[in-house]
Amino acid sequence: MDSTELRIDSRDRLVVDLTADAVAFCAGRGDGLLHAFAPHATAGLALVELGAGSEADLAELLDRLLPRDDRYRHRHGSPGHGADHLLPVLVSPSLTLPVVEGRLELGTWQSLVLVDPNRDNPSRRVRLSFLAG
Repeated sequence: MDSTELRIDSRDRLVVDLTADAVAFCAGRGDGLLHAFAPHATAGLALVELGAGSEADLAELLDRLLPRDDRYRHRHGSPGHGADHLLPVLVSPSLTLPVVEGRLELGTWQSLVLVDPNRDNPSRRVRLSFLAG
């Protein structure tokens, strides 16, 4: 298994596109699986279409499902931070994707993204690991 760690500054961004990094990491590796893992309690990874309003739709969806107010028992940090700690229930901290002949097999409109609503900590890491087939 080969792996690398991405360092990401998610400041002022709910969605950070990791697709180019993942594609570059898989290039020339043959068949296998790409495993991506975000070791954070308040961020997750997803496949989503970018650029067609999906980012705003995702923000609205998360605001409806996880309102940023004082209803949460988990209360440290900025107002509504308890919602950030529930995000990984909805947006997994890991994904596994197929790689065929060194190409990450994404659908036409799919992008690999980090979803990070937590404004208290913009310094993020994502571990990419390649498992040969």
